[in-house]
Amino acid sequence: MKTRKPFVVGNWKMNGDLIANEHLFTALRASIDRSLLSQVEVAIAPPYPYLGQASAWLGDTEMAWGAQDVASFENGAFTGEVSASMLRDLGCRWVIVGHSERRTLLGETDDLIAHKAERALAQDIGVIVCVGETLEDRESDRTESVLAAQIDALARFTSGVRVDRFVVAYEPVWAIGTGRTASPEQAQAAHVFIRSRLAQAGADAARVRILYGGSVKPASAPSLFVMPDIDGGLIGGASLVAEEFVAICRSAALA
Repeated sequence: MKTRKPFVVGNWKMNGDLIANEHLFTALRASIDRSLLSQVEVAIAPPYPYLGQASAWLGDTEMAWGAQDVASFENGAFTGEVSASMLRDLGCRWVIVGHSERRTLLGETDDLIAHKAERALAQDIGVIVCVGETLEDRESDRTESVLAAQIDALARFTSGVRVDRFVVAYEPVWAIGTGRTASPEQAQAAHVFIRSRLAQAGADAARVRILYGGSVKPASAPSLFVMPDIDGGLIGGASLVAEEFVAICRSAALA
């Protein structure tokens, strides 16, 4: 039986507007009650402009809100960047770093991602560090070497990090936004490897939550979440549909 509390995070990516967000927040408040939240932790990561709206709608609930990225700089002349201290001022409890879209489209490196995580942790903001391989990596049998490099880059802080502030999300790049999903067995094998590598990096690996992210839908969630080393999900498109996101949260609670 799992001892780690499951965690489901809705990553809205670059989607939403004030009216649509209001409808979505209303539906989430109506469906995700304290009973469910006693069984699964839930967080929403909207785009930066809507963090204040998230605070207004979720501030009196036990749902958390967070950001999709954070600057690697503390503060200063960095036009367009948002610092960890600013996210803390907005009540963010979590921030996603190293999402595959930022690694691929913006060239973010393992070292940069580790530095961003450190900035957030210094402000007592929990980090969700994304790792994962491309289809080419998997087909060339490089999955474990890619994951090892991504995890090893975090070793400078993992030995002392609080497990309630540090989460890893395994997102096979080939399954993000494609409709493809790793099989439960493929995902479990990757999670086992990540957990073992975290242990080598000095983390309290048995207590670190590792989420699966990669086109998770209500239909696929139960078979994924029942795997012993999968502790919930980082949800993309399905987090924009209240009924689907709530169904995924309920699956995590039942796993």
